[in-house]
Amino acid sequence: MTRRLLAAIAAVAFTTGAAQAADLKICVEGAYPPFSQVDPSGEIVGFDIDITNALCEEMGKSCELLQTDWDGIIPALLEGKCDAIIASMSITEDRRKVIDFSGKYQNTPAKFAAKEGVDWEDTNDGLSGIIVGVQRGTIHHDYMESVYPDVELKLYGTQDEAYLDLTAGRIDAILADSLAIEEGFLKTEAGEGYAFFGRDHTDPTYFGEGAGVGVRKEDTELRDAFSAAIMSIREKGIFKEINDRYFEFDIYGDPGA
Repeated sequence: MTRRLLAAIAAVAFTTGAAQAADLKICVEGAYPPFSQVDPSGEIVGFDIDITNALCEEMGKSCELLQTDWDGIIPALLEGKCDAIIASMSITEDRRKVIDFSGKYQNTPAKFAAKEGVDWEDTNDGLSGIIVGVQRGTIHHDYMESVYPDVELKLYGTQDEAYLDLTAGRIDAILADSLAIEEGFLKTEAGEGYAFFGRDHTDPTYFGEGAGVGVRKEDTELRDAFSAAIMSIREKGIFKEINDRYFEFDIYGDPGA
């Protein structure tokens, strides 16, 4: 079951006062470790959260984080419930028809994972008869429907739900961001005995050019401010400091991309 919307999970530490309204409201997910998740104390944490705080500080803005279910995160932006989305959302042409994006702040490939030792080919024919779980409304969902039309899909509200069904044997494999699978599943106790199979999946038609900050189309100044802040925290080494808390390599990807 997906987590319910929570209002005002955390205000960034540099807000000037508890009673003062934040300059920006940022929609985050909170169910996609290590990018964002809710810790045992109820605090929302992760790479995306640290990046959000760094970008807001760089822009000189106070920010309020709103945990929002993935299925409703673009509608929440369009309805004015938040001013931006920072949730490892890939920049794709389909999404650009509805919202706009800053420049990217990370770019990692998608991969399949299943029990160790499977000899399946990650092709439409190779996964015939296999049940694959994906998070609903994601680029991985679109990719599976378009490139793997003969493969049975099971859709989930959160990535954690897909992991649970994989370990319970209700699905045979998952497709998601490779770092999310590695850090949020394979390196955990629940992921013992599971592994990636197949190649990196990076087709820009489906996976875009990386993940950026989502904003409403009319908010061009805010879009440009986030883009400039992303480049600034990279130049200052702030991005690397955050990156290294979670990952062993620079997930920004090719600087020229």
